[in-house]
Amino acid sequence: MSTPAQALAAVDRRFWAPAAPERLAALRVLVAGFALAYLLVRLPHLVQVARTDDPRFDPIGPLAWLDGPVPAPVGLAVLAVAVASGAAAVAGWRWRLTGPVFALAFLAVTTYRSSWGQIFHTDNLVCLHLLVLAVSPAADAWSLDARRRGGPPPAPGPSHGWPVRVLSLLTVGTYAVAGWAKLRNGGIGWLDGDVLRHHIAHDALRKQLVGASHSSLGAVVLEHRWLFPPMAVLTLVLELGAPAALAVRRLRVPWAAAAWAFHLGVLALMSIGFPYPLSGIAFASLFPVERLPAAVAARRPRVRAARRREVVNT
Repeated sequence: MSTPAQALAAVDRRFWAPAAPERLAALRVLVAGFALAYLLVRLPHLVQVARTDDPRFDPIGPLAWLDGPVPAPVGLAVLAVAVASGAAAVAGWRWRLTGPVFALAFLAVTTYRSSWGQIFHTDNLVCLHLLVLAVSPAADAWSLDARRRGGPPPAPGPSHGWPVRVLSLLTVGTYAVAGWAKLRNGGIGWLDGDVLRHHIAHDALRKQLVGASHSSLGAVVLEHRWLFPPMAVLTLVLELGAPAALAVRRLRVPWAAAAWAFHLGVLALMSIGFPYPLSGIAFASLFPVERLPAAVAARRPRVRAARRREVVNT
């Protein structure tokens, strides 16, 4: 076989390599749990959106076919279905039905929310992860379905491995696309930091003019122009280098930590929060998250013993 063919064969073997059903189940709980919490935290706002009838409605994405806002009862019904199916999805109850229903309902609710003039890019990766999980056997373990079925969970197999890898591809892919967009729109001039500096300044000024919450730290940092070239370069390295974290296992922890710190910096400088990456769950597919329950269970006796020693010493 030629070298390119051998490389493709190696990628194919790695993509279809078996994985434990517990890892996919852990990702179901984490991703669906985050999405459900996301809806519940924003429930008052989402209810208000469902009841809104405004000519500024401009449907996007999968809802672009709409001619206008849907009737309030329809919007509220979809929101109710999203919450109910989300709870069932987290528990792994009737997953073959509730998984796809929750993914589609979450997509509908968040897309509808973004159809009023402001597109919330923070929802995109969550939606994509839910859609992948919805077509996978993510309830073969740690679920009500598995408990009802009885017996041990299925043996590790490709059907439990490929969804994990697709989740990881989507995560690193979003950063790589963001980095490419910066180069495409800002060109090589992005590296001198001026594009980044002007973007932060424009965001802060716009928010001040409309009376929105803005970062006071961002206004201070803008006065120090020398900070922006290294910030711009590091941003591009982080985003365009994201695929390396997928290819080289030892890079995953430092890359995920850097990506998390990047979002923390965006929040500090621009008051723009990306809850999914900041929660850490966006990066969960890169790691053996199925070990978390065992690690927590092993830590509890040590914590209790430490507390007993503190009591004795006091």
